[in-house]
Amino acid sequence: MRGGGEKRGIVRLNTMPSRILLGLAVGLGLGAVFGGQPGSGTIVGEILAPFGQLWLDALTMTVVPLVFGLLVTGIGSAASQSAAGGVAARAMLWFAGVLVGACALGATVTLGILSLWPAPDGGAALRAAALGEAPPMVTAADWFKTIIPANPIAAAANMSMTPLVVFALFFGFAATRIAEALRAPLLKLFEAIVATMLVIVHCVLLAGPLGVLALGYGVGAKAGLGALGTLAHYVLVVIAACLAIMLAAYALVVITRRSPLGFARAVLPVQVVALGTQSSLACLPAMIEATRTLRLRPGAAEVVLPLAVAIFRAASAAANIAVAIYLAHANGLPLSPTALASAIVVAAAVSLAAVGLPAQVSFFATIGPVCLALGAPLAAYPYCWRSRPCRISSAP
Repeated sequence: MRGGGEKRGIVRLNTMPSRILLGLAVGLGLGAVFGGQPGSGTIVGEILAPFGQLWLDALTMTVVPLVFGLLVTGIGSAASQSAAGGVAARAMLWFAGVLVGACALGATVTLGILSLWPAPDGGAALRAAALGEAPPMVTAADWFKTIIPANPIAAAANMSMTPLVVFALFFGFAATRIAEALRAPLLKLFEAIVATMLVIVHCVLLAGPLGVLALGYGVGAKAGLGALGTLAHYVLVVIAACLAIMLAAYALVVITRRSPLGFARAVLPVQVVALGTQSSLACLPAMIEATRTLRLRPGAAEVVLPLAVAIFRAASAAANIAVAIYLAHANGLPLSPTALASAIVVAAAVSLAAVGLPAQVSFFATIGPVCLALGAPLAAYPYCWRSRPCRISSAP
């Protein structure tokens, strides 16, 4: 979640995400206007295309160590929190279950909308962004055979995210069962690996506006101004997935036999703080005050809410899988039930693991594995980078 209590305006222009969005817009516009023209337009495209591909490869090379390290350290941290008391342990179980349900709901809503309202250009813009071939789809039988990797190193080398995540989960839970003298340095090692990968990602992101501009130029040159229509369609689809999670939250309120109107009044101050600060941690005092308004059991909120602002991101998890499904849909990839189930589990797992990452980094670290689980090409990934409306809160 986005840590820190500093004040943040609703509109911030001089930020890395804003610069990346500007780079995308400029690249799309320049590509649409000049990309199809012979002469200078072609020369510019030949210069920008390799740069965009190299920038994307520089990001992609961090996926495997970053995700594996995040899962191992996240499980270790969750285990220590659960050991602190029964309330924390039950909260962790609820978080995991609700995240899986949120991802399933986000996938269902996204698929439903896309079946009724496909991408306006048939996904040509995102297909133009895919600089390479998508990974081949596998049958249900093949998927079940490979879900537990016989060779984790080969799974990592092939970027087979589902078996890699399964191995990371086994590894992380097994690490919680060994002696403390062995577990502590092991977790420290993976914390160092994650920190190192974040340094690399941060350095690569410094060139993010230029990298996205280069990729956007290629999209604009191939898809023209239709890319802007696809972008708007994509934003609306992901917004719908996020709104579905909010409505599901109110459905849980009804199930617990509380008044939805009373709940809405109690959480309104929290939502106002969230809108103004874009900081989950800054919302924590208002959240605790809301629990008093709702007359919840004393003591539980003080344990559950700090955990929630740290690792529980239901709407973001649903948005992550919505983005991956949109990319797969736009590229004409068939999505089997097994592939969707795999993506749902991966989305929930990496959402729990990506604690305290900067927003740009967490977007990459949490959606990349889901795209790979579905077979969606990562090359179209930066096209959706800063266009996604449901932001992932994280550390500043």
